[in-house]
Amino acid sequence: MDLGINGKTALVFGGSRGIGRAIAERLSSEGVKVVIAARTESTLLAAASEISLQTGNAVRYVISDITTEAGRDAALAACPSPDILVNNADGPEPGDFRTWRQEDWHQALDSMMLGPIEMIRRTVDQMIENRFGRIINIVSRSVKTPQIELGLSNGARSGLVGFVAGLARQTVRHNVTINNLLPGVFATDAQRRHIRGMLESTGKSFDQLWEERGKNNPAGRFGQPEEIGALCAFVCSAHAGYMTGQSLLMDGGGYPGTF
Repeated sequence: MDLGINGKTALVFGGSRGIGRAIAERLSSEGVKVVIAARTESTLLAAASEISLQTGNAVRYVISDITTEAGRDAALAACPSPDILVNNADGPEPGDFRTWRQEDWHQALDSMMLGPIEMIRRTVDQMIENRFGRIINIVSRSVKTPQIELGLSNGARSGLVGFVAGLARQTVRHNVTINNLLPGVFATDAQRRHIRGMLESTGKSFDQLWEERGKNNPAGRFGQPEEIGALCAFVCSAHAGYMTGQSLLMDGGGYPGTF
């Protein structure tokens, strides 16, 4: 299927590793001019070079921290008027809410709610003027299946989803959609960090927990980043202009509910 986005521009946060990188690679393979943003130049350089080689389309990178104004400025200097914006940031490690301080909550909000909202604020009007825009927030299944040890993520990501629910209904008439992707357990570095954060409380080894989390999923395995990259590319496509304000779960059937 021709997704109809060849020649569009995309700014992908967290694009140097894991799900963000898989999204950047898939968009680049569709002919999108991709700029990946993250905080570490070495991983950005490697990812940009490798994706460019794989897809045959040049991928650029920018060192950027979505939680800071300077980081957001840098991202928009590198990609001033993106047609596609992918907001994506790692969540904090699991923990006990009794130990979280106010600064922990502020950091979580800056990373997973306020930073993405600021990027939306600074790009959405130009998308409306251009009559095309696709904003994708990589969130988490935790907004539908909260886990107590992920309270920082549950709270901040739910705030982002709640905010965009209203805005998405205002922009869609201009062919600008805003949607959220909710990944479950995927084989990424973020998942490895999550499991390492659970070792002390469970008394199990990393290998034990890793195997259990994959086998216990109804699919019997972890998701692969390329799978959510393909889903994201479709949601960014010219064919998805009638879908907005949605939170699309991709978790191998892990969510137990009907709706």
